[in-house]
Amino acid sequence: MLANMNSEEENKNICIMTHSFFSDVIRIELTDNDPKDYALSLSQSTPGNYSVVFSLECEQASNVVSRIKDYLSNKKYVSEFYQVSPKFVEQLLKRETLRIPVLDLA
Repeated sequence: MLANMNSEEENKNICIMTHSFFSDVIRIELTDNDPKDYALSLSQSTPGNYSVVFSLECEQASNVVSRIKDYLSNKKYVSEFYQVSPKFVEQLLKRETLRIPVLDLA
């Protein structure tokens, strides 16, 4: 493990979520929690419901998310939301994690 790696960055989940009010908009988030629990907690504080489309636990997750958000900057809807297909972002996430190690929890 890298000596300068922030311990908070070791085990984060990257979540790609959709919201019941928007069929073509996704939300990208980082969480230490179980992704489905995180979506449920977001749903409880807003109208409508969030659903996890895809999640992946990886090292240096904030770097991965930053790269994905840079790549999707022209698709930004508002805040953490992007108007792009969930499948496209899932493929992008998988590609980016090939550059940064994914945790093998098996």
